Amino acid sequence: MSDDFMLDTDDLERRMEGAMASLRTEFASLRTGRASASMLEPVMVEAYGQRTPINQVGTVNVPEPRMVTINVWDKGLVGKVEKAIRESGLGINPQLNGTIIMLPIPELNEERRRDLTKVAGQYAEHARVAVRNIRRDGMDQIKKAKNDGISEDDQKLWESEVQSLTDRYIKTVDDLLETKQGEIMQV
Repeated sequence: MSDDFMLDTDDLERRMEGAMASLRTEFASLRTGRASASMLEPVMVEAYGQRTPINQVGTVNVPEPRMVTINVWDKGLVGKVEKAIRESGLGINPQLNGTIIMLPIPELNEERRRDLTKVAGQYAEHARVAVRNIRRDGMDQIKKAKNDGISEDDQKLWESEVQSLTDRYIKTVDDLLETKQGEIMQV
């Protein structure tokens, strides 16, 4: 009846790629002892009556390996940006210099490095769960098509296709995690 069943593997792959992009963003926000503009991405500032990302109220620069600077465009927001950074939980103590906020990045101690690798592991596990959920959606579509009459051979073919896609993305998550943990533990 339904031998013309086509699973939208492009959609599954696009969704899995979205999980990878989310993981990369989360990894970028983890401090590795080196300054990075992306570490400020999760920090939101209460500006103009709404929560705004830091990069929309000032210019974020990395002038040296252990320093991030933010040149705030509106003088009235300097205090709010400083407060947002202090309350962000990044463990960075901002220093004011006019409209420029300097963020010296302290050296990470061994205990903090281990904590960060655990956090990275949690982020990776969330990404694995997201990939597996997408796999489940694909498998559910195949089961539904089986009930609608696709052949058992086609069912097995599509299931192996979804499984190989899942395996590839899980391996990517594991590789990204290994790289990030190596970065964090590097002294």
